[in-house]
Amino acid sequence: MSSVAVLILTHNEEKHIGRALRAVAPFASEVFVVDAFSSDKTVDIASAHGANVLSNPWTNYSKQFQWGLDNAPIKADWVMRLDADEVIEPELAEEIATKLPKLGQDVAGVNLKRKHIFLGRWIRHGGRYPLILTRIWRRGQGRIEDRWMDEHIMIWGGRTVLFDAPFSDNNLNDIGFFTEKHNKYATREAVDVLNQRYGLFLQDVVLKTEASSFQASAKRFLKERVYNRVPFPISTLCYFLYRYIFQLGFLDRREGLIYHFLQGYWYRFLVGVKVLELDRAIRQFPTAEEKCIELARLTKLDIVSD
Repeated sequence: MSSVAVLILTHNEEKHIGRALRAVAPFASEVFVVDAFSSDKTVDIASAHGANVLSNPWTNYSKQFQWGLDNAPIKADWVMRLDADEVIEPELAEEIATKLPKLGQDVAGVNLKRKHIFLGRWIRHGGRYPLILTRIWRRGQGRIEDRWMDEHIMIWGGRTVLFDAPFSDNNLNDIGFFTEKHNKYATREAVDVLNQRYGLFLQDVVLKTEASSFQASAKRFLKERVYNRVPFPISTLCYFLYRYIFQLGFLDRREGLIYHFLQGYWYRFLVGVKVLELDRAIRQFPTAEEKCIELARLTKLDIVSD
């Protein structure tokens, strides 16, 4: 049988971590939790479930996850990326346990289907299902992109396959947490947009189809080559209408209206506003280093010019 190590990042995730660990128990041979010094019961719960807990100060998701890959004593054949608020459902757990040992050596990664649960409803439309993401890879044949936002696992040395059963993203926090989290996401995404515009710091290689899922690489291409070049009042409105009408987001009912409006319009509009605001603040500085210093001051992010 193939062994699987699950790597989870946490910071004050006492609502979710026990649920996540119980869900991976049927197939995981190793579980590593990289905690950013939680002040709640996250570490106690993780330890009680048998997880190996490591601590590291937070910079961003990408650097924290790569730190975990580099420092956790992983011995398993395969590695899985899982967020604390995600759940591997029983059908997928069985599929992983059954199919993973049968994969040939030419397979380096496994793509999984993610479904999003919002206010208790599975958001099936608006292009939100299935979101196909590379989440399992052979140890030593994958890493995470070095980005401030929208980071993906990149693999090498083989092809990827797609498993059938989905896993769920089901955050149990309230709508205030959702909007606060997306406000922080918007700042990080704005930094990536400005970096693409000005070349402020070293950017990771372009996401390739052969290194990740086709869906992820196609979305990245459209976002950076088309969407980000359209004035944001136009691009955000068109994106929301495309999701809500043409991709049938309205079929997700009231919860879908709330979700598609907040995540598909409000959030995208907020990113555009932050790009505008930060661009106006840093464009006066002549060098990339000076722009980075000002951007770090304004965003309170640890941005360093290369």
